[in-house]
Amino acid sequence: MFNQETSQVLHECSERSVAGNITFPEVVGKLMAVGIEQYHADLYRREKTYYAANGDSHVESESGLDPKVFGAHAVAEELNPAGVAEALRQIQWKEIDYQQFLRGIQSAGVASYSVYLAGKRAIYTGRKGDAYVEWFPGAR
Repeated sequence: MFNQETSQVLHECSERSVAGNITFPEVVGKLMAVGIEQYHADLYRREKTYYAANGDSHVESESGLDPKVFGAHAVAEELNPAGVAEALRQIQWKEIDYQQFLRGIQSAGVASYSVYLAGKRAIYTGRKGDAYVEWFPGAR
């Protein structure tokens, strides 16, 4: 079971991401420091599930995301890999914040994504199971 300190780090990462005051590399560092192996972001439900190597998991709501803007209704029918790549480029270059990034990937058809910290990649999945893999910068 996750302890209170780990749960607090997960909550902080989710809250600060939504607020736009933490970067992805900072999130990765914090999650790895508390033993998180991967996480899954469900854009329909506006929540993340964090997984430790021992199988423990913890769900964090991203309640700061407006349900009128974020949810299944905002996810395009078809996955557009070029649209996902462009949203990733924009956030990596700090041209947009996390909420703008989520809007961009939803409009590019992303329903969920999984981040594999040890595997140094994220997999963005569309409504029909199509996927786009993005390696962490410098991972390949």
